[in-house]
Formats: sequence, structure tokens, C-alpha cells
Amino acid sequence: MTTTWLPASGPTPFALAVHGGAGARPEPVRDPELHHRTLREALTRGQQILARGGPASDAVCAAVTVLEDSPLFNAARGAALATDGVAELDAALMEGAGVCGGVIGSHHARNPILAARAVLAQTPHVLMVDPSVEVLAGWGVQTAPAEYFLTERRLREVEEARAAHLAPTGHGTVGAVARDLHGAVAAATSTGGVTNQLPGRVGDTPLIGAGTFADNETVAVSCTGTGEHFIRAVAAHDVHARMKYLDASLREAVEAVLDGIGAAGGEGGLIAVDRQGNALVSFNSNEMFCGYLDDGEPVTHV
Repeated sequence: MTTTWLPASGPTPFALAVHGGAGARPEPVRDPELHHRTLREALTRGQQILARGGPASDAVCAAVTVLEDSPLFNAARGAALATDGVAELDAALMEGAGVCGGVIGSHHARNPILAARAVLAQTPHVLMVDPSVEVLAGWGVQTAPAEYFLTERRLREVEEARAAHLAPTGHGTVGAVARDLHGAVAAATSTGGVTNQLPGRVGDTPLIGAGTFADNETVAVSCTGTGEHFIRAVAAHDVHARMKYLDASLREAVEAVLDGIGAAGGEGGLIAVDRQGNALVSFNSNEMFCGYLDDGEPVTHV
């Protein structure tokens, strides 16, 4: 397991980490510098909000939006496609005060994380399936046609998988966690699922407690990996529970959760930030796209 631990040094004004998915990489990254640049942009967008005293929820949504807009990562614009060649997009946002919102199987929101935020802020609900164009417009969320989500790379991947009769393969997600100047935390996660998945399949990303969780008393967590294993482990909430009820440190809690997922045959990783401003990136897969602020400077791993 690989863990990058960023302990808070004295009073930490704010903290931010992002990820662009964990998992096996059978081929070298085509354009590492472009990946680095996009992750740095996500960190910079979030950092600008936190530095001026903005809330953690604004920062994580801004960071995730950058990653959703990029065709490099498996969310929104770069989403993996289901067996029918359609992008089904999931996202969730949770604030440390306990409010949350998510969308499942979204086909119309250009940025699913902003649709998830609208569910949180503009409805009495927590989770909604595929909000319509009309509903999204009423929330002020920008929409996009189906073609926007069909990149050449993802079309080729699903066609090859269908031709070879392959089971759903790969996984990838984007996410961000933050602690703001006021001590509040938030987590946001967005995904396109896995290539060649059955239409209607849902992973851990939009499920509060599985792929996304935040509590101001403990931690904010965003996960990535084999979603079914993270769901069964209730992974993000388990990190919180170990810290709250077992008095585990952030690092102890995260590594225990990922050890359990690995023992069950799952792989992936997560990013987390606790209420003191300690941040952590950890994964049991061979690689993970990620980035974080270290003394205010963006650091990225591809």
C-alpha cells in the first residue's frame, strides 16, 4: 500500500487534496504533463476559494469541475461508457455539517457534481436518478448533449470490450476533499463508472458513506476503485467510524479500511482530510492520479 501523509504543522489555515482515479495501468500515461497540469489546475481552483475564506464545499466542487471538464479522467467529459455506448454519470457532495446530495445515472448535466450540489441545496432530497433537462435548468445547472460525453478514446474502449466479450473493466473516478479556514470539511466525488458496465449499474461514488463522506468532527473522504468492494465495506463511513468510535488516527483508519478491501479482492484508494487539517492519499492499486497542497504548493502524482 502507498500512503502519502501530510501532517498539519501548527494551526493549518486550510487543506485540499484531489484524485483522478486509482487502478491498474497496462499502458503508460499518454501525456503525463497534461495530467499534471489538469490536476494542478484543479488544486489551484480550490485553493483560490479556500484562501479567500470560502467554504470547503465550494472548493471541492470547483476542483472536481475542472476534472469533469477534462477528457483525461473518468468523469463527465471523459466518462467510461456502458455496454450500450452511453455515459451514465454519478456524483455526490457531502458537507461536514451533515447535509449531502447526489445524482445517479445522469445523462444531461454537463457537470454532475453541480447537479449533486443542486440536490443538496435546492431540494429536500439526498439522491436523485437522472434529473431531466427541465429540472436541471430550474436548478441553474448547465446541460450538455449526449455527444459531449462520447470521446474517441472511450468509444474505442467500449467497442473493443464488446467485440472481445469482456467483462466490465477498469475503474476511475475524480474527487476532492477540503478543510476550510473555518474548520469545516467537505468531500465531492464524480465518475463515469466502468467500461462496458451494464446500463443502470451504480458504484460507490454517489452513495453517501461508501464513496463519499464528510463530518466536521472527524474527516472528509473521497474514494476511487472497484466500487462494489467499497460499497460492501461502506468504506468512507468506516474511516469516519474508526476515528470517532475507536479513536483511531486518520492514517490508522484509512490503512485499516484499505487493508480490508484488499483482503476481499478489491483495489483502489482514497483521499482524506481530518478536522485538524491533516491530509492523506492512500491506495493499494499500482497507481493513482492525485494531488494535494503541501505548504500551499500544488503537488501532483501521475
